[in-house]
Amino acid sequence: MPLSDAGQLLLVGVPGAELDSQTAEVFRKLQPGGFILFGRNIKTPQQLRKLIDDLRDLSQVEPIITIDQEGGRVSRLRLIGNEPPNAVQLRDRNDLDLIRKHGDITGRLLRLFGFNLDLCPVLDISFDDEADNSLKGRCYGRTAQEVVEKAGAFNEAIRATGVLSCGKHFPGYTCASLDPHHELPRIERTRQELEENELYVFRKFAKTVDSMMIGHISISGLEDGGFPGSLSPQIINGLLREEMGFDGLVMTDDLDMGAILNHYGFDETMRQGIVAGNDMLMLCHRVELATQAVAALEGMDSAALAPALERMHKFKSKLVAPDAFSEAAFQAVDQEIWDLRVAVLGEELAASRSPEDGKRSPVELY
Repeated sequence: MPLSDAGQLLLVGVPGAELDSQTAEVFRKLQPGGFILFGRNIKTPQQLRKLIDDLRDLSQVEPIITIDQEGGRVSRLRLIGNEPPNAVQLRDRNDLDLIRKHGDITGRLLRLFGFNLDLCPVLDISFDDEADNSLKGRCYGRTAQEVVEKAGAFNEAIRATGVLSCGKHFPGYTCASLDPHHELPRIERTRQELEENELYVFRKFAKTVDSMMIGHISISGLEDGGFPGSLSPQIINGLLREEMGFDGLVMTDDLDMGAILNHYGFDETMRQGIVAGNDMLMLCHRVELATQAVAALEGMDSAALAPALERMHKFKSKLVAPDAFSEAAFQAVDQEIWDLRVAVLGEELAASRSPEDGKRSPVELY
């Protein structure tokens, strides 16, 4: 069977810490556009770099290699090193130089392992730091302007290292009372409220982030067809691309979440995701779904896939090659993370890591 371009529109997870022969054969055949790694993929620094090198070796087109390395509990690489401060800790320290340092260190750390895209910054506003919606500790501001200033400092710094950035979760997940890992949140919010808050932030970042992640959220003031943002032509093609002028890469959040699976058929979701304006469809955990996803996309008219493939090609032209890896280089950057942690939190608080609260929200796993 000839290789299909459809695989380039998938961002897929990897089952374990090593690339087993069966998974390697699936990836070699499908040629996914990118790979997203999680805690299950990270055991030691050397092992992680080898896994990423192996994923590159089976890819005929340079792949996107990405991860959620935000800070705090959503820092996959804290499994093999120090935990960077989270967005709220940096926000409350109120020092833009420290935020820029966090972005610079994060970018250099990721390049050392071979990552070329970081799935941050979070651009959601924290109207309530204790809200039970998976965003706890992850927001750079309590107001739109504070997010623009502080997330902007991180975004500028990480992009300066060559690692590309991703704003999330468009069009604004702040007011959700449900966690989309479990169920689709529906928000009643007027267009004016959105323009003064969530959309104000995303408009500011539309020219400065390399990609956008679309959230699984239904907002009354934006979508009259009932679709969640991640499957909505009104929100992606209309609001983000046409109205805001965003011309970077657009990806869904993980489509293997309750917010989507509980409401839509799989093949329908894949097709609708592309029709809505996404360039990458994210499948984080069940690798076997990738084959089904490619089959669903291949069943579409090639003209429907062309805009996404063109944007994918443009995005990939900006990917940087990995830096040379050494254990000593990793240890040096890891010490910088510790020093930053102390500068933000002080010695005593720095010694205490974030609790594992994946039972409350699986965001640490997803």
